[in-house]
Amino acid sequence: MRTVRDVHTRTVHAPADTVGALLDRLGGADDPLFPTPVWPPMRFDRPLGVGADGGHGFIRYRVAAYEPGRRIRFDFTGGEDGWHEITVRPLGPDSCRVEHVLHSRLRPAKAAVWSLALRAVHGTVVAEIFDNIERVATGRVAAPVRRSPRVRLFHRLLWDRPRAVELPAAARLAHRAFPRTDFQDAWQMDLLPGMPQEPAAWEGVLRGASFPVVGRTDTEILLGEDARHLDFRASVLVADGRVTLGTVVRLHRTAGRLYFALVRRVHPFMARLMLRRLHRRLALAAPTAGERAAVG
Repeated sequence: MRTVRDVHTRTVHAPADTVGALLDRLGGADDPLFPTPVWPPMRFDRPLGVGADGGHGFIRYRVAAYEPGRRIRFDFTGGEDGWHEITVRPLGPDSCRVEHVLHSRLRPAKAAVWSLALRAVHGTVVAEIFDNIERVATGRVAAPVRRSPRVRLFHRLLWDRPRAVELPAAARLAHRAFPRTDFQDAWQMDLLPGMPQEPAAWEGVLRGASFPVVGRTDTEILLGEDARHLDFRASVLVADGRVTLGTVVRLHRTAGRLYFALVRRVHPFMARLMLRRLHRRLALAAPTAGERAAVG
């Protein structure tokens, strides 16, 4: 086993009580600190307090100690051995020191993953939390963190992937597109806090293909085109905290069936790829939690 200890600190020119009040909102619906939507949100099964169980992304932990406005300690769960902790310490009436400490014991394989990838990602997430503390508490960030090429690479590799679902009943434009449908499928992803909820923002999901908009509602956009061999519609539904890319196809004659027999082999891959790319691109372009809190 290898012991890992990782420490990050920052002096914030704001009263400790101001920063501590922000810390108490970690993991809540109005969390101003955790850097969503670029990173998966911190979520718990109950309000922040000792025993609250949750985590962010694939990292799981439980609140082991909580001193409101001053300190939160999280014990790793799911077989991990260790903890991480964030504290706020006054330095004077108008400044404080924020510290994040991670302490863990890792087996050799996990220690290698930590050294190659997770250390850089972890450090960036903590720095972005500190950025949000500064942004909300003082109105500015003296030196915002920059994501390194390594962090950007692992961010792309670790980004969530669409899951196959039934075409939702709420995708009414898609369901009513044709009197007869020969093929349909749907791929879905969760919306992260701060991501756009307007279907128009997702209109460019079919990257590289200029299909016209043939229908629009408050929650759905329908793109598509008719051809001699088949009629195609792509539905983008944004509802219930999820975005769904659905496809419906109507085939014409033998030529259409032969053509689509080839296309349907690559269609799932392309649909997943396009939805995942746009999902990540919109997350990267969205205001971070601190920016949203500062505006609000």
